[in-house]
Amino acid sequence: MGTVAHYLEVDASADTCYAWWRGLTNLPQILPDVESVTAVTDPAAGSAELTHWKVSGPLGKTVEWDAKIVEDVPGEKIAWASTGGDVANSGAVRFDDHGATTGVEVSLAYDPPAGVLGDAIAKLFADPQDKVEKALASFKSTIEAGTPA
Repeated sequence: MGTVAHYLEVDASADTCYAWWRGLTNLPQILPDVESVTAVTDPAAGSAELTHWKVSGPLGKTVEWDAKIVEDVPGEKIAWASTGGDVANSGAVRFDDHGATTGVEVSLAYDPPAGVLGDAIAKLFADPQDKVEKALASFKSTIEAGTPA
């Protein structure tokens, strides 16, 4: 299993940062490999706590999975975990409110399968620390520019 985490300070309120991240559907804006994150309404829950992820994989293949938001504390934290699909993974984003600024920490854990698919997914997750750092830098630019979600 691999894990990565990164923290940085942004010039935006914790509520603004939380609102941008809340549905997870904005992630393709900051993660180039992520083609889409689509909200899926769960009839049992009556809300969009589920998401379907499509990620560009090696050799033109698309890797997909579903994830569920497992923790949601407005303005403080959002955590999700895969519920099926090609890659077992989980993640969280935490917001530390410092008034005019917010500390944002993203942490990810993933467990690629074995075999040929596992080799392909390992390439997809090549240098995940760098990808998370670049994604957070992109988020910082986006949120500080006031770009709408």
